[in-house]
Amino acid sequence: MKDLNWPVKVSMTVFASAREVWQLISRPGNLEKFHPYCAKNPVKEWKEDKSKDEVHYHSGLIYEREFCKWIEGIGYDLVIGKRNGEKSMVSWRLEEICESECTISIEVRSAFLLRYFKVVRIFVHLFWLRPKLRQYLHAVTKGIKWRIESGQDVTKNQFGVHSWFS
Repeated sequence: MKDLNWPVKVSMTVFASAREVWQLISRPGNLEKFHPYCAKNPVKEWKEDKSKDEVHYHSGLIYEREFCKWIEGIGYDLVIGKRNGEKSMVSWRLEEICESECTISIEVRSAFLLRYFKVVRIFVHLFWLRPKLRQYLHAVTKGIKWRIESGQDVTKNQFGVHSWFS
């Protein structure tokens, strides 16, 4: 996991308690409720920091997620990527603003950059990877906000298509 030092982070304010958002994001198979690019989210094992599941994207991509840190009520860290492929680090965090409002943030440290020489990484990061990841993370956090505030599941590509995952 060395050299994953250029994180991409997106935060969204949700008009609900942090406890309510935690209940959504900490359930097994949770992505099927709010992730606009997730076709299905089969669970292999669900035991907090030993949890494992898969994300089956609408594009046909399948990523494995392995949770490595679980902070009850606050968030978790996981590694994600193709089976036997490079893995990226992802951190999900909740921060309570007041009893009826919180922020959800998702931060990705992409292993994709490790394919490139260090001098090329900054250009790939700034002009290609970061914009694509920000678009993706905005759609996921909007999905959480939508699910919590409307009570309805998110639909396929609800917040726009994504060239990697739609």
